Amino acid sequence: MSNMIQLAKREIRLGFRNPWAYSFLILFGAFSLCLLAINAQNYVQGYSGVTASMLSLILYLLPLMTLFIGSFSLTSEKEDGSWHLLSTYPLGTFAFVAGKYAGLLVVLLTVTSFGYGLMGALGGVIGGGFDFKTYGLFLIFSILLILMFLGAALFIGSLSKNRWQALTISVSVWFFAVIGWQSFLLSFLNLLPYTWTKPLLVTFTFLNPAELVRIFVVVRLGGGSILGPEYYRWVDWIKQPSGGLIFGAVCLIWTVCSVSSVCWFWERGRRRG
Repeated sequence: MSNMIQLAKREIRLGFRNPWAYSFLILFGAFSLCLLAINAQNYVQGYSGVTASMLSLILYLLPLMTLFIGSFSLTSEKEDGSWHLLSTYPLGTFAFVAGKYAGLLVVLLTVTSFGYGLMGALGGVIGGGFDFKTYGLFLIFSILLILMFLGAALFIGSLSKNRWQALTISVSVWFFAVIGWQSFLLSFLNLLPYTWTKPLLVTFTFLNPAELVRIFVVVRLGGGSILGPEYYRWVDWIKQPSGGLIFGAVCLIWTVCSVSSVCWFWERGRRRG
């Protein structure tokens, strides 16, 4: 446990020196302030055009930022030879991966919280912004995206041999999960019998953290009607009082499985040298 904590502290120090984190912070803050300026005279509540634009902005930036920072963190250990030094210490694979995950999570949440704090403060000053529930759901949306995509980022880093390979895979995963997802579903599901559509739609949605979290937040904001009849059952259980707990358990299982896969691949590479 002490080794894991020390590694997490080391990762936090390195993370706050990473220019990628501050670049995304500036970009995220700039776009957020633009949306607030456009909507300066209104008080946004529930699902609307402004909240939809904000969700899209978060969905584009945070997964990409998380994939880059997380995957580069592991590949840099391979390229710089830091892992060979760390492996001489009594440090297990789980402690190494868990320490990495915890440290990067602190960095990403700090950067994101700063951006939201700036947005909330300026929103109060200029007289426009989001109501407390909507603002809270945005924050939950961002945290869940970071939690789940960070596991995917470490998985990419464990597979990649260098930063360029990690960059290529990260961009491909981000493009597929965020931008090309709807096109993939339409083209693939249209080729299959109609009776297969709903079961496969549910399965694919659970495999894509971006779509999974987006559906949950849209329904909680009151915009479930835009999802279409295929998601009727999703809207029903998400709106229930226990819907948040069920969804939290699903996200936890997704994260644990991805981190466990990272440990398995990293240990496999460690044994092979």
